[in-house]
Amino acid sequence: MKILIDVDRALAEGKITADEYQRIRALAVGQTSDLALNILIGFGVVAVAAGFLTLVPSIGAVVATGAALAALGLALILLRPERWRMLGEILLVVGATLFAGGLVAFDKGSARSAVAAALLFAAASVLARNGLLAGLAVLALSAALGARTGYVHAMYMLGVEQPVVTVMAFAALGVALVALAKYLPEHLARLAIIAARVSALLVNLGFWIGSLWGDSRGATAVPRDVFVVGWALALLCAGVWAWRENRRWPLITATVFAAIHFYTQWFERLGAHPGAILAAGAITVAIGFALKSLLAAMPPRTA
Repeated sequence: MKILIDVDRALAEGKITADEYQRIRALAVGQTSDLALNILIGFGVVAVAAGFLTLVPSIGAVVATGAALAALGLALILLRPERWRMLGEILLVVGATLFAGGLVAFDKGSARSAVAAALLFAAASVLARNGLLAGLAVLALSAALGARTGYVHAMYMLGVEQPVVTVMAFAALGVALVALAKYLPEHLARLAIIAARVSALLVNLGFWIGSLWGDSRGATAVPRDVFVVGWALALLCAGVWAWRENRRWPLITATVFAAIHFYTQWFERLGAHPGAILAAGAITVAIGFALKSLLAAMPPRTA
């Protein structure tokens, strides 16, 4: 477990002794050097792979390169000392992403290829105990339902083709993962919680898109007002639950998306004239102070 501590401040406040301060700094210097070396080598390997793929631009080369990098990264994680773990994780993430991307490209972006990519990411995350890959597994599943992002010059895009299905599927997945995490070993429970949090983000994105355009797919169309009201109720319930269960991440997430929901509807109906922007800014400040007060009132969580 990695913990971020300001040792200078801890020493000044008398929370650690001078001997402890020097010992922690000595440990930090060694670990920082190892981290820098791992990152440098990792970027070098990725650059070599990128150059190779530029010279041999084919789906087969992408898949083969991804498989090789992922295998090397997994070997470093499982077989080498702890000091090489960061390099192994870099290679594994890059390799798994290349391999999965090659599979999706080979199958022309089909839903089954997205599911295969999700299974690949999930398996790699469990073997390497890597949270990023656990999150990528959930994102790959969303692609199977038509979720996507895009970029055109000075324009970013987010697409959710099936808001109703996205909300229902990832809400169920998130709840299932949270429930399952209680029965898993600590390292697997951490991965389950990370995947559940990504699922929660996708639920909110589904609501967001639905609150703007509704959902016209399927036998029964769902108008945007249903998403507007449903999202508000879901965020309220999530916030109350997070407060009662003393869970800070869900509370912060619910508050952030509640602000996004509010401003989306605010500017959709009032427009972006100066008065609306001024009022929105004042409300933002009020929301920030309210959230800070709520977090300060929550008791610290125990292990």
